[in-house]
Amino acid sequence: MVTPPKQSPATQAITAGRAHCGKSLAPALWASSTWESDGLDDANRRATSIRHNDFYSRYANPTVEQFEHAVAELEGAEAALAFGSGMGAIAATVFALCGTGSHIVAQRQLYAGTLAFLQGPCQRMGIDVTFIDVSTPGAFAEAVIPGRTMLVIAESPSNPRLELADLDELGGIRGPFTLVDSTFATPLGQQPLTHGVDISLHSATKGIAGHNDATLGVIAGDRDLLDDIWAYAVLHGSTPSPFDALNALRGIRTLGVRTRQQNESARSVAVMLADHPMVSVVHYPGLSEHPQHALASLQLLQYGTVLSFEVADRAAAQRFLASVQIARCATSLGGPETLVCHPATTTHASLTLDEQAATGVTDGLIRLSIGLEETVDILADIEQALAAQP
Repeated sequence: MVTPPKQSPATQAITAGRAHCGKSLAPALWASSTWESDGLDDANRRATSIRHNDFYSRYANPTVEQFEHAVAELEGAEAALAFGSGMGAIAATVFALCGTGSHIVAQRQLYAGTLAFLQGPCQRMGIDVTFIDVSTPGAFAEAVIPGRTMLVIAESPSNPRLELADLDELGGIRGPFTLVDSTFATPLGQQPLTHGVDISLHSATKGIAGHNDATLGVIAGDRDLLDDIWAYAVLHGSTPSPFDALNALRGIRTLGVRTRQQNESARSVAVMLADHPMVSVVHYPGLSEHPQHALASLQLLQYGTVLSFEVADRAAAQRFLASVQIARCATSLGGPETLVCHPATTTHASLTLDEQAATGVTDGLIRLSIGLEETVDILADIEQALAAQP
């Protein structure tokens, strides 16, 4: 029997998640919330099975299952598990693995929603959290309390300054489970599981779905671990929509070509901004001057579609956002449109000024998610918006 050649990630995005499609090139939409059973014994079998996909859609759904299979293949994982949002994935995973008296180690440089969840609901539930600086070598392992730490959480690249966690270092930690929020990278840009990390997590709303028309979260890892998380997730109720799963599957089919174009444009924008007199610093791991560029070159397959940069102050940031014409003022990322946002007043607005400062969010920080417009048009739009500065 001839072993098929190993597929490139972009090709795998086309072929993944088709086991139950039959001859159809497009996945079927199973909109049903519930399925009929053939009597008591069959009903009991469905109700007590793990992730049975034709019982009740809070437990599993065939369309959602196809999306999960596709993500698992892209991540090189045994299994994947979808949720109604990225925060649903984080909350369900944390509460599935941790309880009163547990300890979590997390980096300080996190999406504000994750940070608020760890500082609020987790601590109210008696889960202690230690925050570390992701750029400090060995900080994750040093903060682990043997016998108490249940989970180590990283976000790499981080939102919004694109700091990186050393995935080999993280995967080498023994004892607690390790989790990487890999949303900015997508499965084509980074493979946390190959570094020994236990769980790779995505807000699939972003680059994976890629068209601003689906709200989903997903985790990938070992099947037994994900089945344990599923047992809690059924009770947590962050149920993914089959409609959104269908849209995300469509997004996966073009993930390779989309991210290739967006990465090329993002690097061009980063290079231009790095030389612009109105910009003090650019945060993009693909630039040689990025403090973690060497690490990025080792563990990122693509440098990414998102970057951030600093202008003088909040007034300068406001003028920039008011002046862009192609880029749109919105707080998501990974879609076909170039989006610009001011983290201090949007994605990280829930943080105090001290918390914003600790995570590197300044009044002059602007985040760009590069879209699929022609690179020359994106560059021209940013140039003219910067020219609006006094």
